[in-house]
Amino acid sequence: MKKSSENIIIIGAGGHGKVIADIIIKSGDCLLGFLDDNLSSENNISGYPILGKIGDIYKFENKAKFIIGIGNNYTRKQITEKYKVIWHTAIHPSAVIAFDVNIEAGTVVMANTVINTSAKIGKHCIVNSGAIVEHDNDISNYVHISPNVSIGGTVKLGELTHIGIGATIRNNISITSQCTIGAGAVVVKNIADRGIYVGIPAKKLENL
Repeated sequence: MKKSSENIIIIGAGGHGKVIADIIIKSGDCLLGFLDDNLSSENNISGYPILGKIGDIYKFENKAKFIIGIGNNYTRKQITEKYKVIWHTAIHPSAVIAFDVNIEAGTVVMANTVINTSAKIGKHCIVNSGAIVEHDNDISNYVHISPNVSIGGTVKLGELTHIGIGATIRNNISITSQCTIGAGAVVVKNIADRGIYVGIPAKKLENL
């Protein structure tokens, strides 16, 4: 049965917000517009209005659900801690998601992603275009999985971790919170220390 259409407002009108707008439209929901601190109501994004600043969010809480169109993990967390509203989950129609996957509120799943059986995706995550999240993964809140990332089975990613474009994570790996895995890196061992990891195999950058 087809779901009923919902009214959605996107927080953040940059490039990431525009991609989310496309998901909302293609999913059959109604995009009312954007809230953005850097743009005025004189602007519009692909024909959709800037409705106000982020601080205006409560003016619309009885009219719409909200989703954050900002790629920075820490900024998404700050916004959700400050504003207590109903958060929308956006999933592109082309995403392939197993029947028993659990995706929490505020998360965005973009085009051509694959999320396989028994995976868990936390709140306000980004699973970006073409990413593969294999079976039994446990993805914590505010994680960003970039385009074309491949994550093997039974991987755990800690809160606020960012996986760069095209990175690969071997199966049965655990990565702690607040880590950055560089573009194209290959993770073959557990990562217990926070930091930035790059290369093949991935190693921590020192003396930053």
